[in-house]
Amino acid sequence: MQDAAKPAAADANQARKRGRWKLFAVLLVCAAPMILSYLTYYVIKPTGRTNYGTLIDPRERPIPAMASTTLDGRPEKLEQYAGKWVMLKVGGGECLEACQKQLFAMRQWRLMQGKNMDRVERVWLVTDDKPLDTMTIRQYDGMHMLRAPQDTVTKWLPAEQGSQPSDHIYLIDPLGNLMMRFPADPDPRKVYKDIAKLLKASAVG
Repeated sequence: MQDAAKPAAADANQARKRGRWKLFAVLLVCAAPMILSYLTYYVIKPTGRTNYGTLIDPRERPIPAMASTTLDGRPEKLEQYAGKWVMLKVGGGECLEACQKQLFAMRQWRLMQGKNMDRVERVWLVTDDKPLDTMTIRQYDGMHMLRAPQDTVTKWLPAEQGSQPSDHIYLIDPLGNLMMRFPADPDPRKVYKDIAKLLKASAVG
């Protein structure tokens, strides 16, 4: 009987060990997004490196819950673009000179990334119900245009003193956290360099 009990005890011990490893694996998977978020945030700030855009602590600015839709009214969330870097513009549907300048700049910054351009998405959160100009939609084909509640968007996006969120272009990391804000009327070359540094330094997205 004792000889028969030894294999049973050994099997039970092995089962407990396998259970502990499985639990550890589950915990690691759950913690991975937070770990990657920290790495993504801090990897662009080594000693001696400066950024043109203003860094935003991603732990404090995840994408908020909001009822966003496509222009034709289908539900679509900003979180759906997780896994890529997102250049974000916000503002009303009446796209005048400053708005057109932002849209053009976002398209160019993405194109300038060359082989890395597919790692970047462009999103415009339209914060009112005004119709968009058909030519603007066609001209910036490939940009995701979503209608989103203005109050939620404004509370989420920090703006420079004396400005509003629509004056800026923002950058969201591949984990869905707001990470950087570019100045109003920015230096295009410096913005391009910031984005290029991020793409080069990060294996995420």
